[in-house]
Amino acid sequence: MANIARDPFNQIDELFKGLVLRPMRFAMDAPDRPQMKIDVSRTDDTYKVKAELPGVPKENINVSIEGHDVMISGETRSEHEEKQGEEVIRSERYVGRVSRSFTLPHEIDEEKSQAKYENGVLELTLPKKNRRQTKKLSVD
Repeated sequence: MANIARDPFNQIDELFKGLVLRPMRFAMDAPDRPQMKIDVSRTDDTYKVKAELPGVPKENINVSIEGHDVMISGETRSEHEEKQGEEVIRSERYVGRVSRSFTLPHEIDEEKSQAKYENGVLELTLPKKNRRQTKKLSVD
């Protein structure tokens, strides 16, 4: 019989086959960025969207609607500075943009859509566009 020697490093390679390696993220790599969370509900003729945009001024919120697609974006600025006397001990600034886009099953009527922003929550009322009814033509 022949002796078969196994290479231990080859076994390690086999162990890691199929393992997806992703870069590690450390807290210092990703400062506290606002994340937009949304809720979408619907009735027979309307979609209701609630989007959390805490700390984003109303004038910095943009909503665009094109057919089935809805995009919400906002820009925020946060500055924090700690002083002891006149000496600045720590200064942190964040300027960022959050956005979220999604596609709805029905086309949205842009003309009748409404947006309301209160207490960090954007509420959208998005009526479904009436489907065009087919018209039968009489043949002469």
